[in-house]
Amino acid sequence: MIRWSRCSLSLRIAWRELRAISRSYSVLLVLVGGIFFYGLLYNYMYAPNVVHQVPVAVVDHAQTALSRQYIRWLDATPQVHVAYREPDMVAAKQRMRDAQVWGILYLPSQFETLLYEGRQAVYPLYVSTDAFLYYEAIEEANLRVMEAIDDAYRTQLTEFLSLPALAAVATQSPVTVVGTALYNPVEGYGIYLIPSVLMIIIFQTLMMLVAMTSNRKSETALPALYRGRARSLVCGKCLAHLLLYGVFALFLVGALPLVFDIPRVASWWSLPLLLVPYVVSTSCLGLTLSRWYTDPEAPILLIAFFSIGLIFLSGVSYPLELMPWYWQVAHYVVPAGTAVLAFVKLSAMQASLADVVPEFITLCAQVVVYFVLAVRVYKIKLREAR
Repeated sequence: MIRWSRCSLSLRIAWRELRAISRSYSVLLVLVGGIFFYGLLYNYMYAPNVVHQVPVAVVDHAQTALSRQYIRWLDATPQVHVAYREPDMVAAKQRMRDAQVWGILYLPSQFETLLYEGRQAVYPLYVSTDAFLYYEAIEEANLRVMEAIDDAYRTQLTEFLSLPALAAVATQSPVTVVGTALYNPVEGYGIYLIPSVLMIIIFQTLMMLVAMTSNRKSETALPALYRGRARSLVCGKCLAHLLLYGVFALFLVGALPLVFDIPRVASWWSLPLLLVPYVVSTSCLGLTLSRWYTDPEAPILLIAFFSIGLIFLSGVSYPLELMPWYWQVAHYVVPAGTAVLAFVKLSAMQASLADVVPEFITLCAQVVVYFVLAVRVYKIKLREAR
């Protein structure tokens, strides 16, 4: 009977929590804006994934065979299309202001002379940062053309070099590096970024939700029925968050990858096994930190500030093994770091559940630790509410 009474109390607390969330316009705004608008915006921005034939303008003041060869090779790359050849930078910048081009290549008059003298040939490259994918495409195309020019004309430079410089060139052993993009054959930025962002959206919005509903101001007068029932109170809140984010997860990791053609090779039954401990551990972490929430607005700014850091902390964009020890500890302390790495393995790297057992055990350990801490925090809150 005692167990059934505790279960019924947890269910009533979960129902009360869901009602409080549905009646708060500020909370609903964060959920709708953070999950639906944020998720759609990120996927829409990186929907092209890989861009081709980005228009650029070229200002060639060298007017030599080498500069014309450089321009031809640049136009031959799949990323860039040389749309305009302008006589000066004024006309080229006007093209960029009118959004006719996304980049400007300026070849100075000493371009070929410096190259054949064995000195560094510098040329400015102006790229608009309004669209990050265009910036990446133009930069990659110019880098490949520079490497091709270096390989093609390195042997011709020896007759113009001095003896010390010639010895330095002769002792170099060129190494040909051929890279293969594993799990991302088109080398698209969206395939690389979106899976991590979807999991971080779950973490951020849930932490904001807990911050707005579990601060001191909203819980200064807890009902007398909950006095001395800290464990039931924490279980009820976690259950409400789990039910709510079960629906949101269907939209984020289920519907959005299908709509925007994001590769997802994970099985449908493996994702709930990962999302359940992830949501519960995040909820318990937020409830633990609510002891120090004085108002619902301050944590929102702090949580949003660390959005980029969470991607690096996951070990997806930067190897976890190369991080300092304190960042490696933070990776195992914050649920988002472990969950993002596990989700990327399952959804993009064709990993099985056996391959993410360490991450799954880490999330389960976080659930236990943060649940105990959250119960301790709510015992203090209930004692203060008397």
